[in-house]
Amino acid sequence: MKQWMGLVARLVTGGVWIVAGAIKIPDPSSSVRAVRAYELLPESVVPAVGLALPVVEVVIGVCLVLGLLTRWMGVLSALLFVAFIVGIASAWARGLSIDCGCFGGGGEIEDATAKYPWEIARDVGLLLLSGWLVVWPRTPWSLDAVVLPPRAGADGPTQGHGEDWNGQEQSREEG
Repeated sequence: MKQWMGLVARLVTGGVWIVAGAIKIPDPSSSVRAVRAYELLPESVVPAVGLALPVVEVVIGVCLVLGLLTRWMGVLSALLFVAFIVGIASAWARGLSIDCGCFGGGGEIEDATAKYPWEIARDVGLLLLSGWLVVWPRTPWSLDAVVLPPRAGADGPTQGHGEDWNGQEQSREEG
């Protein structure tokens, strides 16, 4: 069951990252505007973050969908979701009314505070899926099984706690 939950976590989270990044790539000024609207980063780094973030999102998403470097992409995904949750909560606490910029757009808008609970809840759910992939990265139909096969006799973190390289549960009665 864990391996199928991991597959769902990989595809859902990866798909969200791909869509979020792909929407922003054609309009880099919108992405920069969204980062600037949070008023959290020094102006000198806002353009670099705004330009790099959509590319990073697409790379994480593609790797997750393909099941490549799943644990590491899960870690990066989780860190980004924590940053986004903190950013949205910070904007809400400071009374800013901004579009989160999660799927394009960005900047000041009216009544954005009504959307903040939903945006935080969505990101918490995606954070939980990312965390699942950190703990149980081995899933069916992943390139990890081909590119990073487990060492013979290995047990533990590289195999995802009781799963063989195909994501199948191993019996604890085995030698």
